Amino acid sequence: MSAQAPHRRVLVIDDETDCADTMAMVLRRLGAEVRVAYSGAAGLDVAQSFAPDFIFLDIGMPGMDGYQTAREVRARMADRGIRIIALTGWGRREDRERSMAAGFDHHLVKPAEIDDLKELLKN
Repeated sequence: MSAQAPHRRVLVIDDETDCADTMAMVLRRLGAEVRVAYSGAAGLDVAQSFAPDFIFLDIGMPGMDGYQTAREVRARMADRGIRIIALTGWGRREDRERSMAAGFDHHLVKPAEIDDLKELLKN
């Protein structure tokens, strides 16, 4: 894996710490500056101070789920142009439609393909 994507600020929000930390490691190898949060509420706090270009966000989290977190990001930081990517185990058509309705820009099913990550970070 080489750092082929342009430098991006990326926030990973996932309650599964192993998944979040692994995704952060992969994104760093792709050249991103990465922060990690393990809940939706913590992710909102980090997003406010870190000002990410991208948020990779799990949907099925306890408490504030990914749908609610995405809506809050859009409401609080609409002017920042943050791209929110669902990174979830849920991949049915209904799941994809619901994520788009909640304000996600893309929907990836875990585990994400490296080429998909590179392509997203280019844009």
